[in-house]
Amino acid sequence: MVMSAEDFASAFAAENDYVERKRGTGSREIQRAIVALSNSDGGVILIGVDDQGHVIGHPASAGTEDAIHEAALAVHDPGRYWIHELLVDRVAVTVVSVERRSQGFAQTSDGQVLVRRGARSTPLIGGELQRFISERALARFDSTDAGVTIDAVDDELLDKIRQAYGWRPPAKPDLLQGAGLAIAVGQETHLTVAGSLTLLKAPHKRLGKAFIEILRYPDEGDSYDRREEIVGPAEDQVVLASRFVMEELGTDVVVSGLRRYELPRLPEEVLREAIANAVAHRSYEEVGRSIRIELRPDRVVILSPGGLPEPVTEQNIRDAQSARNTTVLEVLRRLRLAEDLGRGVDVIQDKMAEALLDPPTFEDLDGHSVRVILPVRGAVTPQERAWVQEVERQGAIKPVDRLLLIQAARGEELTNARVREILAVDSRDARHALQRLRDAGFVEQVGRRGGTTYVLSGALKAPASFRMRLDDLKALIVRLAETGPVTNARVRAESGLDRVEALRVLDALVTEGRLVRTGERRGAKYVLP
Repeated sequence: MVMSAEDFASAFAAENDYVERKRGTGSREIQRAIVALSNSDGGVILIGVDDQGHVIGHPASAGTEDAIHEAALAVHDPGRYWIHELLVDRVAVTVVSVERRSQGFAQTSDGQVLVRRGARSTPLIGGELQRFISERALARFDSTDAGVTIDAVDDELLDKIRQAYGWRPPAKPDLLQGAGLAIAVGQETHLTVAGSLTLLKAPHKRLGKAFIEILRYPDEGDSYDRREEIVGPAEDQVVLASRFVMEELGTDVVVSGLRRYELPRLPEEVLREAIANAVAHRSYEEVGRSIRIELRPDRVVILSPGGLPEPVTEQNIRDAQSARNTTVLEVLRRLRLAEDLGRGVDVIQDKMAEALLDPPTFEDLDGHSVRVILPVRGAVTPQERAWVQEVERQGAIKPVDRLLLIQAARGEELTNARVREILAVDSRDARHALQRLRDAGFVEQVGRRGGTTYVLSGALKAPASFRMRLDDLKALIVRLAETGPVTNARVRAESGLDRVEALRVLDALVTEGRLVRTGERRGAKYVLP
């Protein structure tokens, strides 16, 4: 952008409700200006202009942009902002354009709520602050004008939305307005932010980083070995990101007897719901940040911009109901990509428990981001999960009873007190759980009344790896070798161990001189000395 000194002086004659002048990028002053403009009607910060309006210059270098971003990151919930360089008679001025927040309000790092009044950034206090917060709490950003006319809508996406809402063709502008996807602006119809997210092929070109970034980490370090950007309409992002992550995670392959089990390392329903939640509830006012998914060796981490919407907290997240972008959530719900409001967290927690994985965690990072951690491992091994599936072929059991069955298969004698500890239930529910397993023939009752215990039924055969100590497993493998060469696959079939565990025991026997290995890798066989 280029302006003459005369035009610049005319356009920005003085500081006012919309214009703030700064000589440099002092963090505190930039932060205050961003907060005040965000909470008012927006405006510009001119960096490289003194208080009298003289252009002294300050190029939009990488260091300048970093300083501005750092100041903005210190702000709680700032409005959208953009950084430009303006040449005024060949002298570079950095311009920060700040947009008005339509949802919620911005605060400085020390908690002040500022508004723009003339040339000053003024803090609100008392009743004035209460009225301001109440007014802003009623507004939602996803229903605001995105500045895109309805002509930009993709026809295929529009037809998909029409069918999802059950509208007769064609999908008229008034229907889109009624659904919160469009808004009347004078004689034109514009898309809202929600409409842009769901009806444009590339919403990120209009709304900033409205996409999902996936990073794969080979270990716990900071260096990733693969990066993917999932762009497109919100509904496609949910589908494509879920598919990509599921393929990257793969499955745990378990061979038990004659059966082969391929167990997803994470339930697809859990992953899809967690990603849909991030897309529906993230702050789209933060144009400089995308949703970020980190693939770690033992977990999937999903980071979305913006804190938990009030009144949701980490403690009441399962019970409280609130949506930052209700229109986006409604579109995903109608496309069967998300649960009803208030059900998403329930599904994630319940399905993780049913899959015998460690529970997910939900964290609000100081109102800046929400982090969801989905463990892909748990105290229950893949072999145990496969065995439970095999047992369930003989009779249905409740998901909550699976942990008890595994503990019994590990050789533990179950008591009412132990069940209360495992399941975190009261005495009555513990008693009913034990009775269900007994009546299904999965456990046997030993003793009566106060001395009652329950053990795994003799009719069920737990995998050898459940029942045997390490020495017993070694003895079993040596006995197998007496009948001929032993392979890793044969050990897995007979013991229930997974490939890594079987290899560990075989290597130990070779080290002890009890077996000799011939061949390499998948062709390796083990024979007696």
